[in-house]
Amino acid sequence: MSELPTPVAKLVAAVAAGDTEAFLALFPADGVVDDWGRRFNGHAAIRTWSDKEFIGAKGVLTPRKVSRSGDTVTVDAGWKSEYYSGDSRFVFVLDGEAIREMRITGH
Repeated sequence: MSELPTPVAKLVAAVAAGDTEAFLALFPADGVVDDWGRRFNGHAAIRTWSDKEFIGAKGVLTPRKVSRSGDTVTVDAGWKSEYYSGDSRFVFVLDGEAIREMRITGH
């Protein structure tokens, strides 16, 4: 497995620690989470989503395969939480050390 870029590694660590503030700090103020087509724009919307479905659901993200093309990083991972569990694909669009967008889809 390729190594996770620093922003993605920090996201995985923030999720594991249940640290919403560290998670949100990885996104710019206008960052986006797209969860299977549902878009959450900006910190307030991302926090509301995460509190219910991501970190607040005691999520565990287990990367299995990583690939990168330019600023886009694709991570096939296991996901387990109190809200939803199953294999998912996480696509991260990076902007330096920030995550501009995180898209969650099926494989």
